Parts: sequence; structure tokens; C-alpha cells
Amino acid sequence: MSVPSATHVDVIIVGAGLSGICAAYYIQTYCPSRTFTILESRDAIGGTWDLFRYPGVRSDSDMHTLGYSFRPWRGLKSMADGPSILRYIEETAREYGIDRKIHFGHRVLRAAWSSVDARWSVDAVRVSDGTTVRFTCTFLFMCTGYYNYDQGYTPDWPGVERFRGQIVHPQHWPNNLDYAGKRIVLIGSGATAVTLAPALAQHAAHVTILQRSPTYVVALPAEDPIMRRLYRTFPAHIAYPLARWWSIGVGIYFYTLARRLPDATRRNILKQIRAHLGPDFDVETHFNPRYNPWDQRLCVAPDGDLFQAIRSGGVSIVTDQIETFTETGVRLSSGAGLSADIIVTATGLALKLMGGAQIVVDGVPVDLGRTVTYKGAMFSNIPNLALAFGYTNASWTLKCELIARFVCRLLNHMERHGYVQCTPRLPDPAQAKEPAVTLTSGYIQRAIDTIPRQTARAPWKAYQNYLRDVLCLRFGRLHDGVMEFVRPGYPRMQMVREER
Repeated sequence: MSVPSATHVDVIIVGAGLSGICAAYYIQTYCPSRTFTILESRDAIGGTWDLFRYPGVRSDSDMHTLGYSFRPWRGLKSMADGPSILRYIEETAREYGIDRKIHFGHRVLRAAWSSVDARWSVDAVRVSDGTTVRFTCTFLFMCTGYYNYDQGYTPDWPGVERFRGQIVHPQHWPNNLDYAGKRIVLIGSGATAVTLAPALAQHAAHVTILQRSPTYVVALPAEDPIMRRLYRTFPAHIAYPLARWWSIGVGIYFYTLARRLPDATRRNILKQIRAHLGPDFDVETHFNPRYNPWDQRLCVAPDGDLFQAIRSGGVSIVTDQIETFTETGVRLSSGAGLSADIIVTATGLALKLMGGAQIVVDGVPVDLGRTVTYKGAMFSNIPNLALAFGYTNASWTLKCELIARFVCRLLNHMERHGYVQCTPRLPDPAQAKEPAVTLTSGYIQRAIDTIPRQTARAPWKAYQNYLRDVLCLRFGRLHDGVMEFVRPGYPRMQMVREER
């Protein structure tokens, strides 16, 4: 079947969300001779921040690091609401002319690399009419996020069809949902549930969080007093980098402390929660997980809003298993019942790397779960392809910016030396490996076989450490003994691997 071809560009960026706009800025700024375009499956900029529209949607990373270093976040609020973040991304795209480079409504189905031609052929379906269009490029930069935009994860509960009320997943929140004065059962214990509960409680009759197991929840000020002082003391061009590095340093310190002293960290978190909820609240049952801090991401309650909602009586928590749905709610394994007018299933995401696109190298389909990550940015034996994938213990944007700058270094180096292909090659494929993402969260474990691997040492390990990645991605050698560079017409055995 013939596929209509579009104009060839040097770089195709897939995705126009937070990381896609970031990638575009760095390509056009640091690789001005390179042409690029962005393929976006949806009809709008913003990715996650355009998709999620549920009440109270917000960031759980502070905006001085979730925002771009090249366009400082101007608000004092550390954790901003979703609409504000979306506006920030849209304004950034307009300010730098990136919005004019986007092909909206183009969902990438397949990307095939040819070593003979030293280029990618990218097939995308045009959503408006179902036509498949082929784009070609020399470098493919995947900025698609990590989850399925079409559907979230919902367990297969017994009796769901019996419930007479409305069931809503936060990933597909109805614009016209009227929950004022309604009884809501909110199933889930992660960041979405922690965000939704206090927002819903402002208008609902009552919100019950129904969780199978607890999650660590930490109350942080919505406005960091240190950052407020920095902005009052210094001009903005000085205050912003100071605030950013303050946030990075504090994050690294507390993550390291939690991993090295998990028991002490657990005690401190629970002590804080007891101070918010009082001595009579059963913190051990509802806020003391079976796992250690940062085995899964910690949830953040800005200004302790969740705890305030619990103390005011607008929100309650039940920790139990669902036995079955009923006509009026759910029946629990303990025999208790919860009545509801609306049930919200904040039960998580469905992982989908690279937007579900099939990756093919020289005619052979790639199984991402069998590749090994290179510097957390590329993959073994896949030429000229990078994936923007953020930190699990810090702001997503911090790592995405480092990866974008690394890609620019690669592109400029290849242009200077006449290379057309760069491929990470794993010297010892038999060495021990583990998933590159080690969180025990459900959405990770459900898709564990599809996640690229990592080894115990650099450059084949995805470190969750910004300072280490700055040294590796910004200043590390490109000719590191494992990256193969190829000039046009070179046979495989003449790959360039010299030290420079």
C-alpha cells in the first residue's frame, strides 16, 4: 500500500506536551541549522495538562522545576493548578514560534529505521480523515509521555453493571458532571485521589476515599517561604535560578534521606499527619503504607488541604477491599457498605511508552522491554532515537531538559564530523538487568515486561539524580566507548568508536 509522503526534516518530535515543547525550544535554539516538526495526536498543545480536566487538577512537583529553565515560572505558588500550567505551556509555544511547527491530529503508528538510507520513516494517521501520511527524518525524538491517553486503568470489579449511579474515571471527566450535594465514593489512594477529594468536598454532600492500601501523604506549603524571600530580596533574573536550585537541592536531600533512613522518614511523615488530624484519628490504618517511602511516589497535600477536609468532616477514609458493587454503592470485604450517587475510579494509569507506536530497525520490530536504556535517554541498538522521560523522584521537566540538551550535543557533533548515525551498543548483553523504572506502583508493575531494562552501572543505568545527570548528559564524553557513530557509506565493521 502506498503512503503519501510529507517533507523530510532533520528531527521529528512526537508529542506537543510539556516535554515536546521543551525539545522543540532546544532544537531550534542550539541546532539552528536543523529543521524539525512536531507530530501531535490530539488537537491541542499541553499533553497531560490539556487531557486532565477533573476538579482541582494540579502539579505535585514545584513549578520552579516543573517549569522551563529558559522561561521562568513567575508565580509564587509552588504547586500550580492544571489550567495555569496549560496556559504556561501554550504561551511558551507561542512566544518561541513553536506552535507553528505542530501537525495536530497526527497519531504516530509506526517508525521504521533504515541503515541504508540513514533515516526514519514515520507513518502517522491523520485523525480527521483516517489517511496515513509518511514523514521522514534523520533523528526521532519521542516526547509522548508514558501512559495511554485513550484510557486509564480500571480494575474488573464484580457487579459494576448493577450500580444505578454514575461511574467516572478522572482521565475522562465529563464537562457537565453535577456533583453538588451528591455522595461520592472516590476509589483510589494515589496523587489523583489526594487531589480530587478536597476539591470535590467543596460542593459534594460527602466524599469517601476508599483505598485498598494507604499512601504516604506529605503536607507542604503551597507557597515556599524561602522562595518568597528570594523573590523579595533579589531581582527576578537572580531570584529564579536561586529558587530553582533551592528546590532541586531540597528534593535531592529529602529523597536521599528517605532512601537511607526509611524508618525514620516514615516516623516523621506519620508524626506530621497526626499533628494535622489529631490523636483520635487512626493514622496507622489509613496513612501507614506497607512499603518504604519512595518505593512509590509520595503524594503532596498543598497547605494540608486533604487533612483540613478530613477534619472538617467533608472527607472520610475507608481502607478495605471491594467485594462487589451494588445498586446503591459498594459492599466491602468487611461486610460494610458505602452508599454513593457517584463513584470516581481514581485507580491509575495504563502505561504506554512512545504513544504505542511500533518501532522497527532495519526491518526487525523492536521489543522495548528487551532493550537497555542508555543514559536514561536512548536505547541499546536503536539508532538516532531519544525518549524524553522524566524523573520518578523529582520534576519531570528537569530530566527532559537534560535529555533535550544531550540530543542537541549529539546532533551538533554528528554535523561537525559528518556522521549520519549514532547507536548505543551494549558491550555485554548477558550482564544482569532490571527494569529502568523501579517503583512498585501498580501502573509500573502491570506493564513491567514492556519497560526497558537497566544495568548496575553507567551509562546503562537510569539514575534518579539530577546532579549526576548534569555531569553525564551535559558534560560527559560522546565518544564513550559504547556509542557508535557512522559516516555515509561506511560498512558496519568500520563504525567510528575512537576516544575524543
